[in-house]
Amino acid sequence: MLYEALLLFAVAFVAAWVFFFASGGRETSGELRLALQLFLLAVFAAYFLWCWLRGGQTLAMKTWRIRLVAPGKARVPPATALLRFVYASALVGAFLAAIAAAVVHRNPWLAFASLAVAGAGLGWALVDRDRQFLHDRLAGTRLELVPGEKDAPNG
Repeated sequence: MLYEALLLFAVAFVAAWVFFFASGGRETSGELRLALQLFLLAVFAAYFLWCWLRGGQTLAMKTWRIRLVAPGKARVPPATALLRFVYASALVGAFLAAIAAAVVHRNPWLAFASLAVAGAGLGWALVDRDRQFLHDRLAGTRLELVPGEKDAPNG
């Protein structure tokens, strides 16, 4: 997830640069800030959906030899991939919002709440019988290891 976050930072940097160029370099406050946030969300959705629909892997997933699959289907259907993105965005977004609230308000209870949200969304894989994340369970997808050259049977 950390590697994916580094890649998303680069994608967000380029997308924000395009947005600022297109908006004439104006200050992003009010409606323009909301437009930037929605634009970045759309760019992230395009990145993930493009990767998942083309082969089930983002660049980070290729590095770690992980592939997104929809059991019983040759490829992940677009609606399923979109549903997974929506669930993952909601869970990660709630986690980040809770952390931001804890930092801004310096409230230990909010920090605890952020950990609870992380536990529900991301920590689910620790207790799931198949080690799947909550957003995968809800969307009907799963992550599978891709055999490497050493793991592939000799033929």
